[in-house]
Amino acid sequence: MLGGAGGGGSGQQHDEQEQKMAQQEEMKRQALSTILDADARDRLSRISLVKPEKARAIQDLLIRMAQSGQVRQRVTEQQLIGLLDQVEGNSADGSGTASKITYTRKKTAMDDDDDFDL
Repeated sequence: MLGGAGGGGSGQQHDEQEQKMAQQEEMKRQALSTILDADARDRLSRISLVKPEKARAIQDLLIRMAQSGQVRQRVTEQQLIGLLDQVEGNSADGSGTASKITYTRKKTAMDDDDDFDL
């Protein structure tokens, strides 16, 4: 009987934690809606569909910039693109992993370099 009561308390803490996280996300959304104009907000939402971790980093950066007073007016789409380029450049320099696509063709038995000696 006591084990069941203890589990219920843990569930309540979990619910409170989820509620706090949802409240923080809502505050973050509201802050971003005041920082970004409509086009920039749309672009950031599209980025979050493809690269959620990158979008989260940009959102956190924008909120920090707004809190420190670096953002004096709404961020436009072009300013957001510039910010994305800066973040991409910093991450490529810092970690050594840049966004790069490498194509690897499968070799088959009939694949021969003689095809190019026409």
